[in-house]
Amino acid sequence: MGMKVKQLNEKERPREKALLNGIKSLSNRELIALLLRSGTREKSALEVADELLCTFETMGDLGSASIHDVMHIKGIKEAKAVELLAAFEIGKRIALDDIQEKVQIGKPEDVVDWLQQEIGFCNQECFYVIFLNQKNQIQSYKQMFTGTLTNASVHPREIFKEAMRLGCARIMVAHNHPSGDPTPSNADIELTNHIVESGKMVAIPLMDHIIVARNAYISFRQMRLID
Repeated sequence: MGMKVKQLNEKERPREKALLNGIKSLSNRELIALLLRSGTREKSALEVADELLCTFETMGDLGSASIHDVMHIKGIKEAKAVELLAAFEIGKRIALDDIQEKVQIGKPEDVVDWLQQEIGFCNQECFYVIFLNQKNQIQSYKQMFTGTLTNASVHPREIFKEAMRLGCARIMVAHNHPSGDPTPSNADIELTNHIVESGKMVAIPLMDHIIVARNAYISFRQMRLID
């Protein structure tokens, strides 16, 4: 049987350590153990946290896991899985709040942190449209598609139908590359050009297309793939 957290030296217990040194002093495993609260008969909460991090490799992967994926770890049932993923969802929403409070969205870096948390670790491609007002503030956003991106699957008609319904001034689009390489494919470039031309027809320009991949990203505008 593993050593229980309460058997550790008091300064090594996650809760006591947080109270003594602040929450930022905790490692990833300690933060997860704190959320789990308890382990199993064989493993402590810290050891269950180790198994989670070993299974999902990074915190980003864990935050993008499904409830059922997390429940595959022994000692984590439905309630714990929901509570754990709720904590990650709070982090994503804080990141979204941060960019919605910006006076103006002017460069990719203004939205990249949120996009990487939101879709950077997803196992499928997810296509997002961000709707901006006249001041370049985020008015709304919407996931328009999940799967392999093509002109057939992501039709500009649906994008600009939503843009006109919202009365936005311009849009940004973003999607992820599960491979980890954000380099745009020929299909990505073709789709972007199609969106640009459609935007000209309805006077709602495409401000940028951002591709995120875990800890990397590219901007079509910075690469001069959009005028």
